Amino acid sequence: MRSLCAVAALCIPSAAAADPKFEFGKAEELEKVKETEWTASAELGVVFTTGNSESTSISAGLRATRKTGKNKLSLEGSMLYAKSALRVINDRNGNGTIDGPEEITTQTSLTAETFASKLRYDRFLTKLNSVFVAALASRDVPAGKQSVLGAQLGYSRQLYKTKKAEAVAELGYDYSHENLVTGDPISIHSARGFLGYKAEMTEGTTLDTSFEALTNLNHEDLATRPEGADFGEDTRLNGKFAISAKIGKTLAVQTSIELKYDHRPAPLAIKNLAMGFVPEASSLDTIMKASLIYSFF
Repeated sequence: MRSLCAVAALCIPSAAAADPKFEFGKAEELEKVKETEWTASAELGVVFTTGNSESTSISAGLRATRKTGKNKLSLEGSMLYAKSALRVINDRNGNGTIDGPEEITTQTSLTAETFASKLRYDRFLTKLNSVFVAALASRDVPAGKQSVLGAQLGYSRQLYKTKKAEAVAELGYDYSHENLVTGDPISIHSARGFLGYKAEMTEGTTLDTSFEALTNLNHEDLATRPEGADFGEDTRLNGKFAISAKIGKTLAVQTSIELKYDHRPAPLAIKNLAMGFVPEASSLDTIMKASLIYSFF
């Protein structure tokens, strides 16, 4: 196998929903802002291989914020795409053996096709307390979700703050409308909890970790389960652990691992199923990646 191009990235992809981020605002940030302040950064990771095994993996992300007075507006987006092609046998004449190169074919499969975005507004009430509202959109085909549209609102509280570390907790409401690969769309009303911790371990090196939990407040009709999901049965957990290190004034490298668990996953995205058989996608997804992050300003 010959590697054509590898640009600071290694992805072990699975299906992924919207990522939990260390995204909450801080009142002391805004107190220092006399005029409107913008920040923006982007990340990119790419891997291509050819030969006996052909694969393409691309991960990208964008983050921007606008701060003024006691208001903060933030926009986040991320995508992950992975496709692989392997040489497999195809016994065309059915004699139980492979007779020539014409019975060796290339099979292509899509292993990741995810997209997530969030637009969020924070209004700070005091130095430690704020309220927020957000709009979300995502897509995760391998996890059985053609598209997901949603909204969040809630209360945020800064629990701990030092010069080099801080912790924040959030409580609130989450709504998701999911268009699935199989079956009717479903709407999920959920209670949401979030914990985030960020710390500077050494100069230029930052630890960013978070945990998010959601559980349904309504009954759900599911194509994969005749009984559906009653209150509290569709629990979703999202966790992230990331380390970033600066390698220049505007450039940094980040390695991260994300874990996503869904107690009532969507239908599995495969074809040619027997009538009435709708298998579930995997409950646990993981993403490991390394990427370059460039800060515009």
